[in-house]
Amino acid sequence: MANDIRVCEKCNHIRLKSIVPKLEKMAPETEIKIGCKSYCGPCAKRAFVFINGRYISAPTEEEVLAKVAKFVK
Repeated sequence: MANDIRVCEKCNHIRLKSIVPKLEKMAPETEIKIGCKSYCGPCAKRAFVFINGRYISAPTEEEVLAKVAKFVK
């Protein structure tokens, strides 16, 4: 089963240039979708990634990546 990974390009707590390659390395055969997720309240305060039906958030990009790794199929 493929992963469903989505990130918001407007999130202030992640950099697409750094997080997308790291996500691609975690889940090599996954198309990562980039766009607004209508999650603006939490997005303004913490880094987040939507993966397989779950919003995963953390104070920093590195911390959110560590949490996301648990949900990669």
